[in-house]
Amino acid sequence: MIAFLRPDAWDLPLFLHVLGATVLFGGVASLAIVSFAGLRIPDHAELLRRLAFYTTLVLVWRAYIVMRVGAQWIVGKEHLDKNSPGWVNVGFIVADGGLLVLLALTLLGWLALKRPRVAPWFAGLAVFYIAALGVALFAMSAKPGA
Repeated sequence: MIAFLRPDAWDLPLFLHVLGATVLFGGVASLAIVSFAGLRIPDHAELLRRLAFYTTLVLVWRAYIVMRVGAQWIVGKEHLDKNSPGWVNVGFIVADGGLLVLLALTLLGWLALKRPRVAPWFAGLAVFYIAALGVALFAMSAKPGA
C-alpha cells in the first residue's frame, strides 16, 4: 500500500539501492562460503582464495558503490538528511562502516594470496560483515520504531 503513495521519481534510486544491497549481501555471502571452503579443502585452497579476492574486487566493490549511491540518492529525494528515522541511521552506520570493512577485506584477501595463514581472518571478517548487513536488512525492511 505504501508503494502507491510513493512518487514515481523515487523508483530508480530505490531500485538501485535495493539491487546493490542484494548483490552486496550475496557477494559477501559467497566470499564467506568460498573462503571457508578454502580452509576446509587444502587441495583447492589457493584457487578458492584467488576466487574470493577477485570476487571482492569485481563484484562486492561494485555492488557497494551501487548500493551507497542509490541510498544517498533516495535519502536526498525523501529529504531524510536532518531528521532521519532510526532505521535510516542504522543503514548509514552499516554502509559507512562497511567501507572500512571492505577495505580490510580487500587487504586481507590480497595478503591471503601470498600468506595462507591470513585466510581465516578474511573468512571471519566476511562473516562479521554478513551479520552487519543482516542487521541493516532487518532495519530497512521492518523499520522498527517508525
